[in-house]
Amino acid sequence: MKTLIVLGILALIVLFLIAQYNKLIRLNIAVDEAWSQIEVQLKRRSDLIPNLVETVKGYATHEKTTFDAVITARAKATTASTVADVAAADGMLTQALRGLLAVAEAYPDLKASANFLSLQEELSTTENKVAFSRQFYNDNVRSLNTAVKTVPTNLFSGFAKVEEREFYEVEDPQSRQAPNVNF
Repeated sequence: MKTLIVLGILALIVLFLIAQYNKLIRLNIAVDEAWSQIEVQLKRRSDLIPNLVETVKGYATHEKTTFDAVITARAKATTASTVADVAAADGMLTQALRGLLAVAEAYPDLKASANFLSLQEELSTTENKVAFSRQFYNDNVRSLNTAVKTVPTNLFSGFAKVEEREFYEVEDPQSRQAPNVNF
């Protein structure tokens, strides 16, 4: 009888250990998935930018510095790899897009262009998706970091090879807002 009780206790301990390990792995995978969603939305925005630039260029050919700033920011955004680098590049790109959209304000014909209006709507939708993806990522990072720092899961984080993750933070307070694309 004592043997069964000991075996039962050992089985419960093993099940508990497995549950804690699996929890950490699931949280880690959720953070990876959330990061992938940010990358998908940033890629989508990056793909829209050349069309937007070309459309505005057709109306505002003398705004070369604005176009160059957008192209440079887009290049940095597509090559960034760490969370901090992506966040910094994202902020830079948002600022450059603000400049581009400010240029568009000065051209009534451009604002009336069906192509520009379509791109403007796509950009606005994408900015909303980027913001949601950031929030989703940070929510998952919070859950993972809480598990990594609290008992009992913190006892298994080294064994599961799961570490704290960095939050997605945009440094420039103005770039925390989506560009104003209402014309």
